[in-house]
Amino acid sequence: MRQAALQSERQDPEDSMAKIICIDDDKDILDTCEVVLQGVGHTVVTAINGKEGFEKASKLQPDLIVLDVMMDDPTEGFATAQKFRRTETLRYVPILMLTSVNETSPQKFGEKDGEFLPVDAFMEKAIKPKEFLVKVKELLALKKEQVNVEGRTR
Repeated sequence: MRQAALQSERQDPEDSMAKIICIDDDKDILDTCEVVLQGVGHTVVTAINGKEGFEKASKLQPDLIVLDVMMDDPTEGFATAQKFRRTETLRYVPILMLTSVNETSPQKFGEKDGEFLPVDAFMEKAIKPKEFLVKVKELLALKKEQVNVEGRTR
């Protein structure tokens, strides 16, 4: 039943088959990302920390990066995002940052934080499949728009 619901969320053929890397130290989150994203036709690679994620992303050249804020180190997600932004081939790949920081800290992250942080969007854990797919679609459309405007991947 759940798979059928995810299939009904299938995106436009042009948006299908995006290459997405999910980087999180929580296996349940990685499994959820994989099931939800593969369910609508995307290719998904997972990594359990920033170092592994950066290595895999460098090879994969993903269309989207889904990245946890806190992994082995409380700021590992931010450091990894900054590393992506400093790497020519990954600099303009959209980054969706997942956070449960709001549950453990008074710090709140929102859409405007992307103005000073090296990410394009934030989303609270636990992953809600419909909201997650909407955000993924928005970020993939943003990348596609950048490619169309500039004639190359930004």
